[in-house]
Amino acid sequence: MKLLKLITMASLMVLLTAGLSACSDNKAENAGEKVDEMMQDAGNAVEDACEDVKEGMKAEDPDC
Repeated sequence: MKLLKLITMASLMVLLTAGLSACSDNKAENAGEKVDEMMQDAGNAVEDACEDVKEGMKAEDPDC
């Protein structure tokens, strides 16, 4: 049973290593950067909407 678990873990490590080396041409990095940019844009849009609402309500503190 321990041998089977060891073989399974070793096979998984080999597959993961091969998968990561296939992404060495910066595709994963570019995808990550795009996700970061989208999250930043979404955060900015929410903050802008919040500030607009506070401005419309004439709140004392317009920052969100």
